[in-house]
Amino acid sequence: MKALSALALFAAAMIPASAALAQAQPTATIAGTRLDVVATGEVARVPDIVLINAGVSTQAPTASEAIRANAVQIESMRAALRRAGVDARDIQTSSVNLNPEWRHTPNRAPQFVGYRANHMVNVRFRDAANAGRILDALVAAGANELNGPTFEVERPEAALDEARTQALAAARARADLYARALGMRVRRIVSLSEAGGARPGPMSMTRMDMAQNAATNIVLGEQTLSVSLTVSFELE
Repeated sequence: MKALSALALFAAAMIPASAALAQAQPTATIAGTRLDVVATGEVARVPDIVLINAGVSTQAPTASEAIRANAVQIESMRAALRRAGVDARDIQTSSVNLNPEWRHTPNRAPQFVGYRANHMVNVRFRDAANAGRILDALVAAGANELNGPTFEVERPEAALDEARTQALAAARARADLYARALGMRVRRIVSLSEAGGARPGPMSMTRMDMAQNAATNIVLGEQTLSVSLTVSFELE
């Protein structure tokens, strides 16, 4: 009984202390007017990475023949990439498929004609200036399916930091404009959050597009990297 009484007294003594601690925690308050601003900073860079999805599709009477023929073709394609200077780490299988093939004729039942094997790889070209030459080598080696290219800036952080600085300066300038119009001034930044901007989508390319040209020319152009900031200011 004495132990229980002591425990009850200890619990009762702790309740006021916990309540006092909760009341003592600081709460962020805004004495003036809150202004929320969304601003974007953008910078342009020439991409130095080219990404392509390439592969081989082969048809044969049996599944084993289709797979075997496809393996020979994909290895020829990989060898062409290695000869062109593409590192093994920049070649990655994205899909392998084997499906029956049927011939469809009006007013007749579908006729089985064999199997089609398909093997696709994602390829990263770090030698962006020579991407067109590498694509031509791929087609010469037997690649008959191509998707892309897409472009990337390999080390975007310096460019994104520049965009962040621009966005923050634009947000502050807009806050100052509103404050002057209201006869007030910007006291401080209350909160800040960041969202990255969208990047350009892929440009589509097919084997026919490439075969009709003496050499494939990949135009890198410029890529826009952007950062959007939502900044809350206190005006007084």
